[in-house]
Amino acid sequence: MKSVYHIGMDVHKETVRIAVLKDNSSETAYERTVDNDTGKIVNIILGFKAKGDVVAGYEAGCLGYTLYRSLRKHDIDCRILAPNKVVRSGSDKIKTDKRDAILIARMLKHNEGESIYIPTEADEATRDLLRCREDLKDEIKRAKQQLQKLLLRLGHLYDTDRYWTQRHRDWMKSIEFKYDTQTMAFYQYYHHIEALEARIDRIEEKIVEIAHSPEYSERVQPLRCFKGIDYLIALAIVCEIGDFKRFPNAGAFMAYLGLVPSEFSSGGKRKQGGITKTGNGHLRKLLVEAGWHYRYGGEASQRLQERRKGADEHIIAYADKALCRLHKKYSFLTRAGKSKQLAVTATARELAGFVWGAMNQVYN
Repeated sequence: MKSVYHIGMDVHKETVRIAVLKDNSSETAYERTVDNDTGKIVNIILGFKAKGDVVAGYEAGCLGYTLYRSLRKHDIDCRILAPNKVVRSGSDKIKTDKRDAILIARMLKHNEGESIYIPTEADEATRDLLRCREDLKDEIKRAKQQLQKLLLRLGHLYDTDRYWTQRHRDWMKSIEFKYDTQTMAFYQYYHHIEALEARIDRIEEKIVEIAHSPEYSERVQPLRCFKGIDYLIALAIVCEIGDFKRFPNAGAFMAYLGLVPSEFSSGGKRKQGGITKTGNGHLRKLLVEAGWHYRYGGEASQRLQERRKGADEHIIAYADKALCRLHKKYSFLTRAGKSKQLAVTATARELAGFVWGAMNQVYN
């Protein structure tokens, strides 16, 4: 019978610590720290594969899936473990690369290392573009705040709170500054904002183009039937989640997004807190943004009806059911005295359930 080698790796930017447990042995058969060179690591693991079966694994981190994909190309069973699933003893106050690699190898040996979902290379590339847009949106927000603070310091106050309209921009450009240096500072901020806006527009055009591609259009179209969800959010959901069947029910999907209440219960006492905020924070933020649209009820707007053209009648009816239910949810909570933010978060949680149903074709 072939030997089984459980290979734990503690992966860092410059080095990788490798620990190997053979069969049921509790002592390591091999330990080594090597440079973070994918080719070198693959060759080491292939050496063990030539002698038996191999199961390798490492913690998810900032280095992505390059090592995983290289190992899979050689038919090596590799798992990427969620950091919060790598359980360390509370009494163990020593943390080293050596100990972490051995811990991961032991988890693999006891079949405790369940891998996270690995996106396809195409989904990962599209996701990178979507997250690039989000980073640019954060950058433009900071740039606008910096420009407004400059004007505030110089005593230039705008007469309404509707900023960044065309009227507001014309007002800013009409200001005459006392010194040329202040004029230069203003236009450096202003042109930086315009350049960021142009870059975001180009990215959004590309996002629409990708959403219409054969690879994504069939999955994006049902999601665009929901109020508050257009190309950007729909494509993000598709690329971030990939296979929705990995969630057995809507509640599991809500929990993955961190939209379920936290709980601290013991004995006969039950106490619930705010949402857990675990899992995919990017999608959670987008669904909360979509949830704000359900403050208003009524029939589907003309714009929403345009998005629904050509969609299956079952998904349209399902999206209308969501529109009615989620508006009622928001209204009930606000009338009960809950804050708008809490009501929208609860609405986003139920919207996530409807999204799960749409992607699994559960229309009842």
